[in-house]
Amino acid sequence: MVAVRSAPPAQRPARLRTPATTPAALRLLIVALVTASLAWGAVAAWTVSQHASAAGDVVSTREPLSADAQQMYQSLSDADVTATTAFLSGPQEPLTARQRYQADIAQAAADLTALKDAAPPSRDNSASRDNSLNAVSTGLPVYTAYVAEAQTDSSLGFPLTGGSIMQVASEEMHLTLLPAAGGIYAQENARLTAESARATGLPWVAAAALLAVVIGFALYRVQRWLSRRTHRMVNYSLLAASVMLVIGAAWLVIAFAVARSDLQHGVGSGSVPAETLARASIAVQQARGDEVVNLISRSGDAAFEQNFQAVRAEVGPGPGTLLTDAATSAGNGPSARPVAAAAQDAPAWYATNEQVYRLDSAAQYPAETQLVIGTGPASSAAGFRRLEADLSQAIAADQGTFRSGVTAGADAFSGLEAGIIVASILMAAGCAWGLTRRLAEYR
Repeated sequence: MVAVRSAPPAQRPARLRTPATTPAALRLLIVALVTASLAWGAVAAWTVSQHASAAGDVVSTREPLSADAQQMYQSLSDADVTATTAFLSGPQEPLTARQRYQADIAQAAADLTALKDAAPPSRDNSASRDNSLNAVSTGLPVYTAYVAEAQTDSSLGFPLTGGSIMQVASEEMHLTLLPAAGGIYAQENARLTAESARATGLPWVAAAALLAVVIGFALYRVQRWLSRRTHRMVNYSLLAASVMLVIGAAWLVIAFAVARSDLQHGVGSGSVPAETLARASIAVQQARGDEVVNLISRSGDAAFEQNFQAVRAEVGPGPGTLLTDAATSAGNGPSARPVAAAAQDAPAWYATNEQVYRLDSAAQYPAETQLVIGTGPASSAAGFRRLEADLSQAIAADQGTFRSGVTAGADAFSGLEAGIIVASILMAAGCAWGLTRRLAEYR
């Protein structure tokens, strides 16, 4: 009987050995997650720093400088109107007028100093700003010298008429000082707007939030991979790193949302209507100055009346005018009442101005003078003071709203930068510790 040899049993395939692969992967993950954690902390902290710096700059620098520029224009314009009106009233200059003129000049000089001492703007507009500041710096002593000479002439009995030194002073004010001051205000307000926009910008916050989502997903995938490899359900160090990421990212997003809301409220309900009202105030002051200069010159030049009609159409009230736009922006805020008062007082002042120019055209200068500089409630001077007071009160209220909003917005970032840095360091430490402990098991 022939023995049949059975086939050898099939050999099992060799088991794959991967201990060298897993440690390499763990080392790579340690480097990647620690680097990602610190990178997120750097990006998020830098983002917070930029937004907080912009918000703080708006509160401490940009808004005060914009207010200084607007106040300087108003002081210069009021000084000229006050001095000219005082001389028109007769050789005996009222003491109150003299004191008001001196206070206006002192205030304008103080505002000019504050603006000159401020940090220079970007190279794009530094030359224009410097030129405007230099124009006011050199023109202000020239103007005050002309006024002083006009005071001497007035005390000697020389009438204040066309060609007088006071007309020369007013021309210096209207042709040099006020245009330069208006340019400074426009530049400072533009810088205020730009800094406010930087404080509420979205790109870097969105980038930090997106990076947090990517890192969070990576942490989740690593923990799933470790769970399959080690048969441990939870890696507490990586879980702690994930919690730190969630806390840091949530704090960043919530703080920015609160800050953005406060800043936008301050800009929309404070800065925007305040800037609109400042433009209205400047236009009204120009119209009042033109009215007085026209009275001095007695030239019958129709340009002054045309300028007045342009101011009337610009200031309003009426659709698309400055007063109506300011009322819409302010809503039911603190400036609503003075803006409404300005809208009521403006038409009466316009009517008085029209009467002034009719008297000028008819060469009825005594009646025109009385209507322009008179103290009665129906005079142009009284109407201008009421309208100016309404606008000044509304501007102050809107500036208060803006200041309150941007201060609250800046405060929302308090402690966030330090918190982000601490959270990112704890994240990196958690990632390093959790993966290092698993790596040690292969040694």
